[in-house]
Amino acid sequence: MTRKNLLAISLTALISSPTLFAADLPGKGVTVSPVQSTLPEESFQTELINRALEKLGYEVKPTEEVDYNVAYTAIAAGDATYMAVNWEPLQKDMYNAAGGDTKFYRKGTYISGAAQGYLIDKKTANKYHITDLSQLKDPKLAKLFDANGDGKADLAGCNPGWVCGQVINAQIDAYGLSNTVQQNQGNYSAIIADTLTRYKAGNPVLYFTWTPYWVSDELKPGKDVVWLTVPHSVTPGSQKNEDTALPNGKNYGFKPNNEHVVANKAWAEKNPAAAKLFEIVKLPLNDVNAQNQRMHQGESSSEDIQRHVNGWIHAHQATFDGWVKQAAAAAQ
Repeated sequence: MTRKNLLAISLTALISSPTLFAADLPGKGVTVSPVQSTLPEESFQTELINRALEKLGYEVKPTEEVDYNVAYTAIAAGDATYMAVNWEPLQKDMYNAAGGDTKFYRKGTYISGAAQGYLIDKKTANKYHITDLSQLKDPKLAKLFDANGDGKADLAGCNPGWVCGQVINAQIDAYGLSNTVQQNQGNYSAIIADTLTRYKAGNPVLYFTWTPYWVSDELKPGKDVVWLTVPHSVTPGSQKNEDTALPNGKNYGFKPNNEHVVANKAWAEKNPAAAKLFEIVKLPLNDVNAQNQRMHQGESSSEDIQRHVNGWIHAHQATFDGWVKQAAAAAQ
């Protein structure tokens, strides 16, 4: 057989392949309206799924950034299609308040083992033997972290409306810290940037953070900073009395969370390919940390994020293609 004939056969097979022929793509003619939180560092995991949806033929609109509670309400009402950053169990009340399993499709785990809690700089922890948040009931210790001169420890906290802020306030009250510790709430990115500046200037710092996020790449737990335990579990809302202690007995005040993709249930039922994709995607937490660190170092434009997505897909091409293939098969 001549090379010319071989080429013709190969081209015919390629054009007729059901995974590549546009008319047969399961998402053809269907629009996706993704949403995410206002935290830019959650764009990477959202855009990665958007890219896979496009490979399945879906028309993906630009991702809208909204507060978490608005995202849940919009998805439940069908005004948005999905988001990739459902924190469980942290956002359990938001999820249930918007309709829970009757309104949402949620299967599989996208990112596993997301830690949350309080940290202080290691130098201050070692010098004053601080290991537990409740020790800041001592005004002398609390004053070490006073950034604005009011005598209270300034705890870099969460955006207003985030569930973590409600948990922090509940814990400050329960541990008797109301007179010595103040949670500073506002734009988290700005607050934590100020905290980092204070750390680099050699000042004590106290902050809340989570993984995946760039902070733990910049201030490495165990090397630069240390996690603080809490005296006992305190969780508000439906998670009241929930035990947050780890199997080793350590209690950092928050259970490890998983991140899930949450979609409008009715839409997912009509789009089995997308539903299967949402179920099977998995992203290593360390990959998100590393990408977030690149954003912190200046690669934070939408073009930069798309380049990061391209890089991840190229480095994990077999995994990405496997997602698309398995998702497409679910629609047959």
